[in-house]
Amino acid sequence: LLLCLFVTFSSMNLFMFYLFFEMSLIPILFLIIGWGVQPERMIAGLYLLFYTFLVSLPMMVSLFYLYKNLYSLDFYFFRILDSMLLYFGLNLVFFVKIPMFLIHLWLPKAHVEAPIAGSMILAGVMLKLGGYGLLRVMKLFLKVGVTFNMVIILISLIGSVIISLMCVRQSDMKILIAYSSVSHMGLVLMGIMTLNYWGVWGSLVLMLAHGLCSSGLFCLANLSYERTHSRSIYINKGMMNIMPSLALWWFLMCSSNMAAPPSLNLLGEILLINSL
Repeated sequence: LLLCLFVTFSSMNLFMFYLFFEMSLIPILFLIIGWGVQPERMIAGLYLLFYTFLVSLPMMVSLFYLYKNLYSLDFYFFRILDSMLLYFGLNLVFFVKIPMFLIHLWLPKAHVEAPIAGSMILAGVMLKLGGYGLLRVMKLFLKVGVTFNMVIILISLIGSVIISLMCVRQSDMKILIAYSSVSHMGLVLMGIMTLNYWGVWGSLVLMLAHGLCSSGLFCLANLSYERTHSRSIYINKGMMNIMPSLALWWFLMCSSNMAAPPSLNLLGEILLINSL
């Protein structure tokens, strides 16, 4: 997994980027299917697999088309592309990975069924791969982006609000954190789609902050689960009296997640709201 991520983040060739981007899915899939607990882990694994592979096919076709026309897939040789089909072919993979609202259904399932390590890697690194891919690819679509980016910003904005409202009525801690991840990554997606200086920097900062914060939240949810053998918020309340230090960490992570002042999340969200 580390090798895949290292090559993905440092690759200057689009095909190598795509290859290792897809390969990084395999360790997560093994973690979910092999080390998950409930029998539903198979369904979660299938969701993850089908969502990712169905949208990676258009990207593969787009890469072949680009290679046929440009004879190279190095980032150095790309000019600005103005094809609508290429825009969706290359970007759909990253929209699913981030995940964008409407194609986010695999994420709560995968998070709930994954073991603690799987959840932390999924929240901390895998979602950020989608954002990183968009940052790399979106600069090729400055012309087409003028038309379509606004639609995606609107979908993400409405989706973030809807999912935040869904978070209010969740009782399972893992599902709650997974949905809050979708909501935050919607903000990141909006920032990248604005294609301006504030938006790109804001989404970078928020991705970093969210990677640290949501991994911490999953770790805390697991610690609480080991003590009480339940992920229900109703059973885990009143923790302050029994485990004060754990309650302090919950407070710190939750305040960071809601972008309270000393956290990086606040800086990222200020930049993003400026850009929008």
